[in-house]
Amino acid sequence: MDPRQLARLVVELPPEKKHGLHSLLIARRGSLVMEAYWNGYDRQTAHDLRSSTKSITSLLLGIAIDQGLINGVADPVLPYLTEADPDLRQVAAAKHRITLAHLLTMSSGLDCDDRNRKSRGHEDRMYRKRDWVRTFLDLEVVAPPGDVSRYCTGGVVTLGRVISEASGLSIPEFARRHLFEPLGVVGERWSLFDRKRQTDTGGHLYLRPRDLAKIGQLVLQKGQWNGTQLVSESWIERATREQTRIDDGKPYGYLWWLVGMQTPTRKLSVVFASGNGGQYLFIIPELEMVVVFTGGNYNSPKAGLPFQLLGTFIEPAVLGGN
Repeated sequence: MDPRQLARLVVELPPEKKHGLHSLLIARRGSLVMEAYWNGYDRQTAHDLRSSTKSITSLLLGIAIDQGLINGVADPVLPYLTEADPDLRQVAAAKHRITLAHLLTMSSGLDCDDRNRKSRGHEDRMYRKRDWVRTFLDLEVVAPPGDVSRYCTGGVVTLGRVISEASGLSIPEFARRHLFEPLGVVGERWSLFDRKRQTDTGGHLYLRPRDLAKIGQLVLQKGQWNGTQLVSESWIERATREQTRIDDGKPYGYLWWLVGMQTPTRKLSVVFASGNGGQYLFIIPELEMVVVFTGGNYNSPKAGLPFQLLGTFIEPAVLGGN
């Protein structure tokens, strides 16, 4: 890569208080080629990933399926939960048809839409409740499961509960054993709810940017790490392939966003995790590249700055068009 282009990226940024970035890491072919921090952050600071957490939850579900703890994405959700909460057997028949695939593609049909503040399942309303999973499952059915995708954090939190019930482990313990420890991730911190009895798998996982880059490298390597298949290649392929459209037609896999990006020299297919404020994990298979951004541009258009930097500086820094 051309270090002059990467140096230009840093030099041409506005003052750090204005650009709002906290970190930028670039890894190419498994090597870290750039690492920068701003606004008081450093490589040891674990950062709130916000909704980028959802993409990690997708990996955890894939691991649970790989291990035979869960049969597959066509499984209905409720049987995994009714042993712990028998009252759920009495919910509307339509809710018994909600599958894990519906939660992965945010198409449960329940009144859960984080982009609509009038939705009863909006995440801010959910956060005020004690049991977020029960809150999600108590929502009204507004469409047949699978008919329409609306961005919904509550469904992803429910996926976390399914993984926990199926494995007999808390999410922090399951993730530590089967994902973070093999990757060498340290100091991760999950957010809890329900009087600390359940884990928020829809957001607010804290990781160091270097450790988030490891997640991206794992996906780039189709689930393999140091010769061990941590997540099956088939799951990575399915999770990062378009499964639905969400937010006015944006391609979406199993809790991973997808975009085609036109740069000055080529069109790229990018898989990415995204969180409020500018928390991004970009995976670019054509360039064998992983790019991490963290930031503090919450609920601001400035959160889109990483896309501009990716196209203007980072992709053109790849030497020889390779």
